[in-house]
Amino acid sequence: MNVPRQLTSIAGVLLAVALLLGAVTAQADRLKDIATIQGVRNNQLIGYGLVVGLDGTGDQTTQTPFTVQSIISMLQQMGVNLPVGTNLQLKNVAAVMVTSALPAFAQAGQTLDITVSSMGNAKSLRGGTLLMTPLKGADGQVYAMAQGNLVVGGVGASSAGTSVQVNHLSVGRISGGATVERTLPNVIAEGNSINLELTDSSFSTAARVVDAVNMQFGQGTAVAQDGRVIRVRTPDRLEDRVAFLGRLESISIAPTMTAAKVIMNARTGSVVMTQHVRLESCAVSHGNLSVIVSTAPVISQPNPLADGDTVVVPVSQVEINKEPGQVMLLEDGASLAEVVKALNAIGATPQDLLAILQAMKAAGSFRAELEII
Repeated sequence: MNVPRQLTSIAGVLLAVALLLGAVTAQADRLKDIATIQGVRNNQLIGYGLVVGLDGTGDQTTQTPFTVQSIISMLQQMGVNLPVGTNLQLKNVAAVMVTSALPAFAQAGQTLDITVSSMGNAKSLRGGTLLMTPLKGADGQVYAMAQGNLVVGGVGASSAGTSVQVNHLSVGRISGGATVERTLPNVIAEGNSINLELTDSSFSTAARVVDAVNMQFGQGTAVAQDGRVIRVRTPDRLEDRVAFLGRLESISIAPTMTAAKVIMNARTGSVVMTQHVRLESCAVSHGNLSVIVSTAPVISQPNPLADGDTVVVPVSQVEINKEPGQVMLLEDGASLAEVVKALNAIGATPQDLLAILQAMKAAGSFRAELEII
C-alpha cells in the first residue's frame, strides 16, 4: 500500500515540529535552578572548642595562652580546681574553631557534618577527639552541639630535622559530628505567600517566570516586585503548600539571552566569555620590549710574586631587546574568541591580552562588560 506523498510531507513536518519543541523543552531551565525561596537557606554555625588525645602535636602552651585558659575553665566546670600558679605544659591539646551549616527545615536530633580547624600552632590534629562544643548562630543562640573523633586527610612525619607532609594536617572533619538542638521558624508555614529570588537579576527572566507561573496556576498567582523578587500566592491550607511548591519548582522557564560579559583572571591569564560578545572594527598593535640584566662573577688573580689577594668582582650586563610591533585589523562583528586566537598567534602574553582588552574597551570597540578577578 502506497502512502500519498502529501501525507508523508505532513508527517515529516509534524515530526520536525515535535523534535524542535523537544529541543526547546530540553534547553529550558527549571525554576528551582534559577530561583530560590526567600528564607529557605543554610545558616552558618560556629563554635570554639578543644581537641584532645593528640600524639604530642598539640598547641605549644607557652605561645597559645588561650589553650591553657580553656583547659583550666573546663576543669573547673567539672569540679577540678588546680592550685594557684600551676604551670600546665600540655602537648596533646589544641584549641580549634568548629564550623558547620544548619540547613533549612532542620529538626532537633538531626546530625550535621562539621569542620574542625586549628587556631593555634598545633602541628597536627590527626587522631584527636573534639570535646563537646556548642555551635552558635549569628544571633548568639546555640543551635547544635558538636563532639566526636576527627578524620584528617593528611599525613606527616619528621625525624632528625627532616619532615615530610602530605595534604593539610591542621583541619579535620567529623561526619555527623553535631546534633541539632534548636530549630528555625518555618517560613513556609507563615502567611499565604512566598517570595522567589532569582539567582541573577533580570527583568526579562522575572517577566517570563511570572507568565509561566500564572499559566500553570492561574492569573494573579505571581507578581514581579522587581528584577529579582517575585511574590507567589500559596494555598491557604498548610498541607497543600508542599505539593504546590513541588509543582512550582518543576516549571520550565525558557532561558533568556545572557549578557555580553568577559571575565579575566589577571593572575593566570584565563579568559571566560559569553557567546554574545562581539567587536566593532578596530586595529590592534602589539610589540614587546624586554630588558635583560645579567650579572656574572669575574675572578681577579694577581701575579705569583705580587703581594695581592684573589678577589671576585661582579660584572653586570644590560641587554635591551625590542620586537617589531604587529598591527592586526579586526573586522566588524568579529567574536572575542577570534581576537584571543589571533593575539595568541602573534605571541601576546596574558598581561598583554589584559591591556589590549582594556584599551579596546576604552576605545568603544569592545561592547561588553569586562570583569577582572
